[in-house]
Amino acid sequence: MAKIQRSADVNKRAKQIVDLATGEIQEPVSTKNPAAVELGRLGGLKGGKARAEALSPERRKEIAKKAVESRWKKKEEGQ
Repeated sequence: MAKIQRSADVNKRAKQIVDLATGEIQEPVSTKNPAAVELGRLGGLKGGKARAEALSPERRKEIAKKAVESRWKKKEEGQ
């Protein structure tokens, strides 16, 4: 669904809300095909599980170790 750009400024945001409520501006209508959106979502839900099944246990372990190291590195840099 297409969205209206929302302002971070409180006053501008309030005006946008009033304009929407009074009908001065309209929410954009989605131009996406609902069937295509559902198929994409379905594929996304299957993807992680299918990938995990396709990987060897050793490769999954390598990926997990890399993720942990990355998280710890970010945590150390943040301190």
